[in-house]
Amino acid sequence: MTITMKKSKIGILTGGGDCAGLNPAIKWVVKTALDERLEWERGVQYEVLGIREGWRGLLNVDLISSPDIRGYLEPLSQEMVRTWDRYGGTFLGTSRTNPYDPKNDQSKKVLDNIGKLGLDVVIAIGGEDTLGVAHKLSKDGANVIGIPKTIDKDLPETDYTLGFETSLNVITEEVDRLRTTAGSHKRIFVVETMGRHAGWLALEGGEASGAYIILIPEYDFAIERVGELLLEGRREGSRYDIILVAEGAKPTGGVEFVKESGVDSFGHKALGGIGEFLAREITSHTNLEVRSVTLSHLQRGGAPCAYDRRMGRYFGIAAVDLVERRDFGKMVCYQNGLISAVPLEKVIGRPSLVDIATQYDIERYNGRRTILADEEKAKESAR
Repeated sequence: MTITMKKSKIGILTGGGDCAGLNPAIKWVVKTALDERLEWERGVQYEVLGIREGWRGLLNVDLISSPDIRGYLEPLSQEMVRTWDRYGGTFLGTSRTNPYDPKNDQSKKVLDNIGKLGLDVVIAIGGEDTLGVAHKLSKDGANVIGIPKTIDKDLPETDYTLGFETSLNVITEEVDRLRTTAGSHKRIFVVETMGRHAGWLALEGGEASGAYIILIPEYDFAIERVGELLLEGRREGSRYDIILVAEGAKPTGGVEFVKESGVDSFGHKALGGIGEFLAREITSHTNLEVRSVTLSHLQRGGAPCAYDRRMGRYFGIAAVDLVERRDFGKMVCYQNGLISAVPLEKVIGRPSLVDIATQYDIERYNGRRTILADEEKAKESAR
């Protein structure tokens, strides 16, 4: 007796900034969807179509007048993705394209192409912007599932976002390298990290690397206080110091530092320059020798660490679980040690920020020196 198996086509894309962990997630979406043993258990035979360059791929692919669509689409096989989890970045490419750009809304074209391609669901791996588009497409009738990715770790409803841990490793390694030259010359180094609104990278990177001062967007700093802390350290015998500052941090009464005019299709300014400003101000206030280093895209590069490989695997498998259950309009997440899923609407417009009351020392400009004592404050904050 011939058994006719239901067929379903999954589209997968990566959007926004690249980072480690994307390729592992893609690999495990493909391997889980195409697993022959699971096919018979599910009664569904999946096909996975890789969409290149994020939402741009679904926007620009021409299914009528152009016979060659390989520039934006590529069928993915288990053999093709077998080693992908070893590599950083995204083999599907990415972009910051916004189909819902208020200046040129082309969302209908994306919806039309999803239908013409016969995609039963689109799995989007990205941060708030990419998942924001996914949420809008979901409201407009498309089947979508999100996987959280952002080195800023600023998405709510999940304790982890792909790329964060590898980026922390990069920050720690680069600061370790700077220590040798800082110590040799008795210099202060200001290291600028990414972090537009959330200071997780600077805070946890600073804690991991042993930075003397950490400045984050959630708490405006006083230049005078930074100078006092540095001079205090010198009086106590410090030969050099490392300061970590997030790109979105700003002095009291000041504004964010913008390195380029204009905004992208999601309305974001390109931030940068706080490190150089801080180095000049410290020298002016203390007469100490200061240098600044901007890590920029170094934080996005390199092979994924073990944690990002594992989380990419878990998130990829969970995304296919949602497809199989036809539980669309959700983002897979990691909460309290468990992989689960939440509605996309709960993720958008609510950035996860550092809790100053329990996670930051406003006197030392650093991570808290008490942890267990803060449990009661954390409970109060949660009420």
